[in-house]
Amino acid sequence: MPRFHCPVPLLAGIALNLPPGAARHVQVLRLQPGAVITLFNGEGGEWDATVTHMGRSEVGVQLGAHRATERENRRAVHLAVGMPANDRMDWLVEKATELGVHSIQPLHTAHSVLRLNGERATKKQAHWQSVAVAGCEQCGRNRVPTVDPVADFPAWLKNQAAAPSATPLLRCVLSLAPDTQPLAQALAAAAPDVPVLFLSGPEGGLSPAEDAAARAAGFVPVTLGPRVLRAETAALAALVLAGS
Repeated sequence: MPRFHCPVPLLAGIALNLPPGAARHVQVLRLQPGAVITLFNGEGGEWDATVTHMGRSEVGVQLGAHRATERENRRAVHLAVGMPANDRMDWLVEKATELGVHSIQPLHTAHSVLRLNGERATKKQAHWQSVAVAGCEQCGRNRVPTVDPVADFPAWLKNQAAAPSATPLLRCVLSLAPDTQPLAQALAAAAPDVPVLFLSGPEGGLSPAEDAAARAAGFVPVTLGPRVLRAETAALAALVLAGS
């Protein structure tokens, strides 16, 4: 059954016109009145809905039953990543969404090839957020991960160090240094429902100064094993291990 993100208040039994994005998707699929679809607004669960009319730019639906279905990981996993170049960031956002990431923070780091500022950064963030929405529509998630605005590593790390620590959070930095511990070991030392924040570099990894700064800010240096993984692969591998 086709699934569509509908970021408006939803209530069983009401009739409404779909917002423009969802309406366009329905029209592209050439669904007709009587077609049954699934809607979710990101606030939990999903609704059955029936297409009632197709206009030139409007699609009307009648909402049916709500299902309190959740497909989230037990542990919330956040990724802070030095943005990989070309279309690899798109791929990372898509796959991380499918694997259950809670949020993604794109970062400018010392080795970053991709540099985004001003309007270009804002447009890229909106694009990546739409990639996350599409990923949820495809994989069945009913909660859309947040893609935060692009940030510079030093300012972001300073905010992390100053953040209140009332809520437990395991902070890990994926490090190529020799004095790391296996990620599985770090995860085993924390309760299974404690959220995890992974910091990972772009191509070439974090610089030695960035790695040291992350450790000074309370990040535990961890390794995924003896092989050197691509930037996007490393972040996703850490996500899988923490979310399983």
